[in-house]
Amino acid sequence: MTNLQTEDFSKWYLQTIQKADLMAYSPVRGCIIFKPDGYELWEHIQEEFNKFLRSEGIRNAYFPMLIPQNFFQKEEDHIEGFAPELPWVTEVGSEKLEEPLALRPTSETMIGSAFSEWINSYRDLPYEINQWANVFRWEKKTLPFLRTSEFLWQEGHTAHENEEEARVRTEKVLEAYADLIENFLAIPVYRGQKTPSERFAGAVDTYSVEAMMKDGKAVQAGTSHYMGTKFAEAFDIRYLNRENKHVYAHTTSWGISTRLIGSLIMVHGDEQGLVFPPKIAPTQIVLIPVGPWKKNPAILEKLTALKTDLVDKGYRVRIDDTDNSVGFKFNEWELKGAAIRVECGPRDLENEQAMVKVRDLDEKVAVPFNELEHHLDRELTAMQTRLLENARLRNKENEHYDIETLDELKAHIEASKQANKTPGFVLIGWDGSEETEKQIKEETGFTTRNIPFEVPVEKTVDLVSGKPAKHTVWIARAY
Repeated sequence: MTNLQTEDFSKWYLQTIQKADLMAYSPVRGCIIFKPDGYELWEHIQEEFNKFLRSEGIRNAYFPMLIPQNFFQKEEDHIEGFAPELPWVTEVGSEKLEEPLALRPTSETMIGSAFSEWINSYRDLPYEINQWANVFRWEKKTLPFLRTSEFLWQEGHTAHENEEEARVRTEKVLEAYADLIENFLAIPVYRGQKTPSERFAGAVDTYSVEAMMKDGKAVQAGTSHYMGTKFAEAFDIRYLNRENKHVYAHTTSWGISTRLIGSLIMVHGDEQGLVFPPKIAPTQIVLIPVGPWKKNPAILEKLTALKTDLVDKGYRVRIDDTDNSVGFKFNEWELKGAAIRVECGPRDLENEQAMVKVRDLDEKVAVPFNELEHHLDRELTAMQTRLLENARLRNKENEHYDIETLDELKAHIEASKQANKTPGFVLIGWDGSEETEKQIKEETGFTTRNIPFEVPVEKTVDLVSGKPAKHTVWIARAY
């Protein structure tokens, strides 16, 4: 029996998200429609991250989607970084606009302009806001959720009195992203700093959390940027400091996007379909009447009462009382990633029990009705922990520390291909030059992911040049 995940991971991914009804293709190239289950995943991410924002006193705002062309011209690195991906609005009806307007690729310029008006004194700082919005980047190669021409995201923007405070915010947000992704989505991440060629356009420093998919490729799961005073100078974000002098603010920006949904699917999904960590699953518990249940109304009554109790306790529960066959229902809810399935038929009712199947385990177990709620709570908690630990173990199996030269990297890639395995993440020495990064990418397709905060093995020699390494870096193929 072929394993589509192993044979053709991208094909498995595309088939799964469509069969599971998470999305549909839009008539516009590179854009997708979020169907209710797909959008609910994003809603749960929003709800969870909003808890962090509220705890930090950071409030949500909303800025216009259209950005004047002259805003981009104020920060050269920024426009250069986004220019190839910018869609422009140039006319309305038959009338040409006096100035082209870009569909936002990100909001630094628009928010920088607003900050310049709102921030006048050190008493106004720190000024910290967040926006949940859509953004546009006209990608040449797209993949639903992971890389689309329009996507949804969260972008935070802050201004501070000094570098120290701005860097504290940058680092604190990165750790909040790591916490969200690991403890809510059950996806382990690699924390670190981006190399200069990979950092955000216009930033002084960019930090990222990187995630490894089941096929060994990387997804940049979240980024946090220290912008220095570059945007403040471009947009005149000045304030009167405590010494009564006008100085520029230090700014930050940071974001996560709906690519987290793609990561969620690629890290946890299996041959049967989606596997969602219980904390984010649209359906945590599905209740299914089995056997000749229509002849015995007490079965559906029991499940309906159980649903009411579970919903009152905060669980997301559905009853599948459709006319579909039991086998179809089981397969359908496995495909859609329901965390736990509870079955009840005439014999179960007679024995005052239900059969319980956890999505990522093989066996069904009989659980007495009077123990059922406690059992479900325990199993949901265990599943959340288990998915994270399984992903961590899989990452470890696909991390490689013993590759010292470019030829060894190429041999490793070829050997992985022959064995139908992933080349995974490779830890290398890097001399700090863009030339070596470029050569690695051109000859292997691998890119630098980040310079890890915690280095598992210190590398002393550059992979390409053989020169002394300035940094130890993770590299991988990426989505």
